[in-house]
Amino acid sequence: MTPTGPRNAPDVVDVVALGESMVTFLPARPGRLADVPSFDRAIGGAESNVACVLAAAGHPTRWVSSVGADGFGDHLVEEIGSYGVDVASVRRDPARPTGIYFRTAGDRATDAHEVAYYRAGSAASSMSADTVDLAAVRAGRVLHLSGITAALSDDCLALMWELTEPRPGRPLVSFDVNHRPGLWPDADGPRVVLDLARRADIVFVGADEARAAWGLHGARAIRDALPEPELLVVKQGRGGALAYDRSLDGPEGIEDADGTVTFVPALRVDIVAAVGAGDAFAAGFLSATLRGLPVRDRLRHGHLMAAAALTAPGDLATPPARDHADRLAALDDTAWGTLRLGPGWTTPAAHRADEEVRTP
Repeated sequence: MTPTGPRNAPDVVDVVALGESMVTFLPARPGRLADVPSFDRAIGGAESNVACVLAAAGHPTRWVSSVGADGFGDHLVEEIGSYGVDVASVRRDPARPTGIYFRTAGDRATDAHEVAYYRAGSAASSMSADTVDLAAVRAGRVLHLSGITAALSDDCLALMWELTEPRPGRPLVSFDVNHRPGLWPDADGPRVVLDLARRADIVFVGADEARAAWGLHGARAIRDALPEPELLVVKQGRGGALAYDRSLDGPEGIEDADGTVTFVPALRVDIVAAVGAGDAFAAGFLSATLRGLPVRDRLRHGHLMAAAALTAPGDLATPPARDHADRLAALDDTAWGTLRLGPGWTTPAAHRADEEVRTP
């Protein structure tokens, strides 16, 4: 599936990402939140992360959200805009604050960290079909959403139902499950996120996430629970990622009742920080989707963008140049399997040398 919406209208971009971004405070040294004396400021937000990575990779993107009319809101809009993201549709709310959070160093994927959120009643939680510019939201070839937004408030959930409603001319809807149990006030969260995912065209979900949220074990069970999306991407961490695609047949993958299944093993990566990889993977996959690349190459570009995030500190990293990523994505299976990427692999010097392709 490749988006086919208009490309030349002045307000149309490749990807619109809607969701909350927050100012993030990262510890200046390891330790408990109670013991850390100072923090460095950054930004964090699943949807805005995707927009920033795509913009850095050369795609016109727009971030739609609401932030407070405060200094933290100023920082978010300026920082995200600095990546080349269109932020003109971000609403400034004078009555509600910008969300912030503090976290310790550690691996978010394994919960080996502390996080303190201050987002209740935030400006983003007031987003609704009445307060966001729906025309700007829908003026993208792809609309990227996540399950986080649905958990912020009843108004946000109603907005998600509105944006995922099947209708003529709807953008290609990309949905990252991103189930966050701590954000949901009751036990309905897993069911609601599953129902929203079933209305999307492209769905990203982690195998561990599906197991925790829905009790599903393995990609086959996940596909059985999500038969509707044209493309279902199941991320298996170091085990790789696979995609079910009903629109394909032929040699690209193994045919089954739900369409072609394409598997691509993960890259070996010298990890600097295990944050931001999921958002980067989605950005890489969507970038390749916008370019009409085969599903195998979409998964490979997802892995490459994730590797850029994993080999740099913080949630956002400089992506590889497109021609460099294309060369790596085109490697044969043996060369892909021996590829190992470490810090600095996306730099221009590394692009010229292509020295990342090496055997153990």
